[in-house]
Amino acid sequence: MKRVVIYGGTGGIGAATARALRARGVPLHLASRDAARLAELAEALGDTTVTAGDVTDPAFFSRVTEEAGGEFGGLVYAVGTITLRPLARLTAQDAETDFRINALGAFLAVQAAAPALKAGAGAAGAGVVLFSTVAVSQGFTAHASVAMAKGAVEGLALSLAAELAPQVRINVVAPSLTRTPLATAITANETLASGIAAMHALQRLGTPEDVGALAAFLVSEEAGWITGQVIGADGGRSTLRTKG
Repeated sequence: MKRVVIYGGTGGIGAATARALRARGVPLHLASRDAARLAELAEALGDTTVTAGDVTDPAFFSRVTEEAGGEFGGLVYAVGTITLRPLARLTAQDAETDFRINALGAFLAVQAAAPALKAGAGAAGAGVVLFSTVAVSQGFTAHASVAMAKGAVEGLALSLAAELAPQVRINVVAPSLTRTPLATAITANETLASGIAAMHALQRLGTPEDVGALAAFLVSEEAGWITGQVIGADGGRSTLRTKG
C-alpha cells in the first residue's frame, strides 16, 4: 500500500491509528504541531516522514501534500477539539475555532490531497477517515459547539464520498468518550469517568487503540467496498440502553 497521511498523528487516536497501520506494513506521513514529538514517533515507527505545522494555517495542507509525495494510499484527519460548555457560556470564537479545526481542517486536508489520493488509488480505492462524535446523533447538553462542528464533518464526508468515488472512499468514525490526552480534563476525574463509563453497554470508556484499529481498517484495502458511512466506536452508547 502507498503512503498514508495522518494529521494529528502524534497523540491519542492519531498515534494509535499510526501504530495500527505500521503493524500492517503501511508507510506513513505524519502531520502535527509538535515537531519534537513527530521526530520521536517517526523514529519509533520506521518508514515514516513528517511535516510540522498548524491546521489553522490554510497553507499547511498544501505543504503536507507536497512533502508527503505524489501518491497517497489514504488519509486520516485525526485532529479535533472538546469544547464542553452550556450555550450561555459559549462565544462566537469558541464556535469558530471548533469549526475551523474540526470541519474546515478536514475539508482543506482532503481538498489538498485529492489529486494524490486519486493517483495512489489501487483497485480498492484510496481510503479517507474523518472523525465525528457520538454527540452528533445523540444530543448531549453542553456539546453545542463541538457537535455542530462534527455534524459538519459528517455532511462533508457524505458529499465528498459521492464526489470522489470510485477512486476515493471516505468514511467517518464517531467515538464516544475515549481516554485520550484531549479528554484528560474529563477522564482524570475517576468518579466522573466511571459514571460516564456506566452509561455504555460495554461499561467502559474507549481507548485510542479501540478507535485507531477501526480507522486503520477503513483505510485498508479490506474496506474496499465501504464508503459514505458514519460508524460508531462507542461501546454501544449510540444504539443501546441496558438500564430501564
